[in-house]
Amino acid sequence: MSNSSSINHEPIDAWRLLKLMHYKNASDLILTTGMPACLKIHDHLHNINNKYLSNSDIQSIAQSFMSAEQLHEFHANLEANFAISHPDGGRYRVNVFQQQNNMGLVIRRIITSIPTFAQLGLPAHLKELAMGQRGLIIFVGATNSGKSSSLAAMVGHRNNNRSGHIVTIEDPIEYIHKHNKSIVTQREVGIDTLSYENALKNTLRQTPDLIMIGEVRSRETMEHAIAFSNTGHLVLTTLHATNTTQAIERIINFFPEERRAQLLLDLSSDIKAVIAQRLVPDINGKGRHVATEIMINTPFISNLILKGEYRTITDVMKRSVNAGMSTFDSSLYQLYTEGKISYDDALQYSDSPNEIRLLIKLKGKVDDKETTHSIHSMELENESDDNQNEMHPKLRT
Repeated sequence: MSNSSSINHEPIDAWRLLKLMHYKNASDLILTTGMPACLKIHDHLHNINNKYLSNSDIQSIAQSFMSAEQLHEFHANLEANFAISHPDGGRYRVNVFQQQNNMGLVIRRIITSIPTFAQLGLPAHLKELAMGQRGLIIFVGATNSGKSSSLAAMVGHRNNNRSGHIVTIEDPIEYIHKHNKSIVTQREVGIDTLSYENALKNTLRQTPDLIMIGEVRSRETMEHAIAFSNTGHLVLTTLHATNTTQAIERIINFFPEERRAQLLLDLSSDIKAVIAQRLVPDINGKGRHVATEIMINTPFISNLILKGEYRTITDVMKRSVNAGMSTFDSSLYQLYTEGKISYDDALQYSDSPNEIRLLIKLKGKVDDKETTHSIHSMELENESDDNQNEMHPKLRT
C-alpha cells in the first residue's frame, strides 16, 4: 500500500461509481472507512484510486442512494438492504452496515437482462421443472453462488412459454421481469409489503400459478412454501446450504422434533428438485462456471426422505444420471474435461477430491503419484472386502 495515499476531501459522485462498475464489468463495489473505493472483478480486488475514504464520505454516498425509510431502518437496525436503478438502466443490490462504529457499503451489480439456462451453464433439462404444475424447487448454495440468477432463469423460461400468473416476493427485487405469456407480479419486502410473512399470508388470494420466494430464512417462510405446494402451486425458492443433503437437513431443523413425521411426509411428496450450485473460476480468468449438484425426487428418493434416510441420497444420485441427477464431483469432472476449469480448482471445489483424482486418472487425463496411491488403496480395500465375504458368506447380497 502506497504511503502517498490520502484522505479524500473532494465530494464523491456516487452515481459515477456505479457507471465505473459497469464500464469495468465489476461484480461488486466495496466501500469501507480508511481504504480506497474497491472494485471486485473476477474475484480479484482493484482499488479505484489511492484516496482513502472517510466515514463522512461513505455516509454521503449511502444517503445519496437511500430513501428516508431506508435511512430509518439503518439507524434502527444498523443494517439495510435494498436495490437501486441507475438512470442509464443498470440495477444494483446494496447492503449498508456498521463496522467499527463506521458505516460501510457493498454494492453488487445486477445483470438486468433475464439470463437463460445456456448463459448460466445450467442443464437444459431443468427447464422441464420450471413448467411444472406443483411442487417445491429449491436452489441452494453459499452467498454469491448464482442462486438468484438461476431463479430468474426459471421464472423467465416460464414467463416466455406458459400463460399464468407469477407472483414473486423478494428482498430486494433483483431482476425485473416484463409481462410476456404470463403476468408477473413482483413484490419487494419493505416497499410493496411490510414483511415476507405479510406477503405470504395473502399470496394465495392473488391466484398465482407460480410463486417465487426469494429466500427461506425462517420456519414460517418454509411452512408457507410447503403449504403452497400442498395446495397445487409450483414454488421456487433459495436456501443457504452447501449441498442437497444439507439443504434437506436445514429444512428439517427449522421444525421441532414432534413435527418430524408429518414434515418428512410433506417433503417426500412436495420436493420436486434440489439444485446446489458453486461458481468455479474459469481456467483463463474469464469469469466463472457453475458446477451443479442436482437431486430429482424419484419414488426411491421420496421413500428415503420419508424414512429420514436423506443422508444416503448422494449415493443414489451418483447412480441416477439417466434420471437427470448429478453430484458436484461429476459436474466438476465434466467442466475439467471440457477445458473450462483447472485441475486444482476441480479438486478445491469438490466434495471428494480423491474421487475427482480417480475419475481423471481413469480417463488418462493426469498421472500423479497421489492418484496412483489412491487407486492402489481402493484395490486393497476391495481385496479386503472380497476376503471378508469369503470368510462370511452371509454378508453377500
